Formats: sequence, C-alpha cells, structure tokens
Amino acid sequence: MPVATSEDRSEEGSTGFPDFGDIIDSSTFEQILEMDEDEDERDFSKSIVYDFFQQAESTFQKMDSNLAKRDLAQLSALGHFLKGSSATLGLTKVKDSCEKIQHFGAHKDETGTKEEPDEEVCLSRLAKTIAQAKTEFQEAERKLRNFYHDTD
Repeated sequence: MPVATSEDRSEEGSTGFPDFGDIIDSSTFEQILEMDEDEDERDFSKSIVYDFFQQAESTFQKMDSNLAKRDLAQLSALGHFLKGSSATLGLTKVKDSCEKIQHFGAHKDETGTKEEPDEEVCLSRLAKTIAQAKTEFQEAERKLRNFYHDTD
C-alpha cells in the first residue's frame, strides 16, 4: 500500500481507507487497522472483525430467544454487551441501536432518561430495534467483508 501524503489525508486525518458512511466510524476502525503488521494481509484486524461477526450473530440469536421469553433484563444485558463490542470496531449504527436495546430492556425510553413502566411498550420497542440492529449489522458486515476482499 503506498504511503499516504498529507495531500491524501482528509480533514480528520484519514489516509484513503474506504468511506463507510455513517455505518462505520473510519477513525475508530483505522485504529484497529494500525495494529496490523502486514497491510496487505491484515490478519490481525481481520481476525478481530470476523470474531465480532460470530459474536454478533450469537448475540442476536440470544436476543431473539430472550424476546420470546419476554426477559427484558437479559435483553438489556445483551444490548449492553453488543454495544461495547460494536463501539470498539466503530460500528456506529449498531452501537446506537444496541444502546436503545439496553435502555428498553431496563424499562426506559430510548435515551435511558425516562422510565417506561409498560412492559408491552418495551417489548414492542425491543422487537423493532433488534430488527433494526440486525439490518445495520448486515450492512456493516457487507462493507467490512468487501474491505477484506471476502465476498462469500
């Protein structure tokens, strides 16, 4: 990969990595990429990203199961867990949706500031937000697989 010159850098200092839009925060993701020893292979960052793919799929399955069981506390915990993992990689939209899942599971509104005592309202919001998070994850996964030249 050619060395980026100052003219190649954007205002944020980005060095020509793909524009992931608002799905993935490029500066956060670049910090992960900086840990790669080989910029052509990117084995280290790829292993972190692909481990996250498996973790997210497993967590979404657990969310579906706990939604069916109406276990709001567990859904809140799962939202918190996936929020942290997605934030580490810069998956902004997934992180934001998981934060809402965390709040709804704790009987709060999407901001986490107001109580929502109606369990049915919380469950409805959870179902909608989990579906949204899955869609956002799939979009981020496509972009990252493309970045790693893996189209399978």
